[in-house]
Amino acid sequence: MAAMENKVICALVLVSMLALGTLAEAQTETCTVAPRERQNCGFPGVTPSQCANKGCCFDDTVRGVPWCFYPNTIDVPPEEECEF
Repeated sequence: MAAMENKVICALVLVSMLALGTLAEAQTETCTVAPRERQNCGFPGVTPSQCANKGCCFDDTVRGVPWCFYPNTIDVPPEEECEF
């Protein structure tokens, strides 16, 4: 009976992880980049929409650093698999 309960629990955990994993897949990048770590993605005079069309982030609140910059990649840990 305990083996069956473990399989049910494992299956529920797996389904939950898959559901949450699809939410996490939607965001694999973030525009939260320290100003000094920004890598330029634009050109002088780039507009926010031009920057977004290139798949980059735009933040013109900090002077002296790129305003259009590449996003940081979010490291998503690999999913653990249940053993049946």
